[in-house]
Amino acid sequence: MRIGVLTGGGDCPGLNAVIRAAVRKGVGVYGHEFVGFRDGWRGPLEGETMPLDIQAVRGILPRGGTILGSSRTNPMKIEGGVEKIKDNLAAMGVDALIAIGGEDTLGVAKQLFDRGVSVVGVPKTIDNDLNATDYTFGFDTAVNIAMEAIDRLHTTAESHHRALICEVMGRHAGWIALHAGMAAGANVILIPEKPFDIDRVCAYVESRFKTRYAPIIVVAEGAHPIEGQMTLQDGELDAFGHVKLGGIGEMLAKEIEKRTGKEARTTVLGHIQRGGTPTAFDRVLATRFGLRAIDAVHDGEFGAMVALRGTDIVTVGLDEATKELKTVPVSRYAEAEVFFG
Repeated sequence: MRIGVLTGGGDCPGLNAVIRAAVRKGVGVYGHEFVGFRDGWRGPLEGETMPLDIQAVRGILPRGGTILGSSRTNPMKIEGGVEKIKDNLAAMGVDALIAIGGEDTLGVAKQLFDRGVSVVGVPKTIDNDLNATDYTFGFDTAVNIAMEAIDRLHTTAESHHRALICEVMGRHAGWIALHAGMAAGANVILIPEKPFDIDRVCAYVESRFKTRYAPIIVVAEGAHPIEGQMTLQDGELDAFGHVKLGGIGEMLAKEIEKRTGKEARTTVLGHIQRGGTPTAFDRVLATRFGLRAIDAVHDGEFGAMVALRGTDIVTVGLDEATKELKTVPVSRYAEAEVFFG
């Protein structure tokens, strides 16, 4: 069997570990052949490939990013995109695809499967917002990077008596903000799932200063205030119709300074959360996902995604995995309500 592998959407630590595991077991145990598609769905759409054998995956386990490259190409938005992919796969003798990605990448995989393409999905997103899996790889690394950054912000905030805001990724789901903020002892955590009250945030800021300590606020990029409190800027859309976010931290800083008279500064972690070497947890999880993905391909379990359930790696339908996002259940964290501003 000849198997294509692609990585789509935003990159994250652990992608190379999936590729490595799938190729090593696929070649060494099953005798399959692999081809790497470059830059997400653009690869099969335009027929752009790279060799993917044992030699190609040597030494990539600790490397961040993806040796295949990535993009946010959406073949469903391109006229005749599905047929181009099917024709290219047939011309190259590719029997099946392993698509490694998040909500958008696996959404395309589901639609291609419905149109007759043999595909297995692997869940990847630092946002941890994919349904049907307890964790996605990349999330643990992103949380640890954010936690270390917040740890460092504590000391400089106290030295200068400033309110410091750390803006982290999280378009619709606040998992990174929640985990990193709780782990690093943030005073306020603002997430997309619960609109925040800027007056209440400012009250926390002033209360914290009264203790002679400086407040630390962690905000997900998709967090937003109660309607009518602040004006947010509208951004342009990407190929999947998502607004390009960023800037909520700076807007918060201006509001805090205006309302409290205290100096406020913002640190935007941005793509720092995506880069660098994966944690041990993400390396192991990604490796287990890759091993199970090639098993699924070999056994003909197409239209499925590998998933972590408890401590087990299982397969679930791509339809279940992509039907809705996994967001933070705010009520479950009622004991930590103070965190949500």
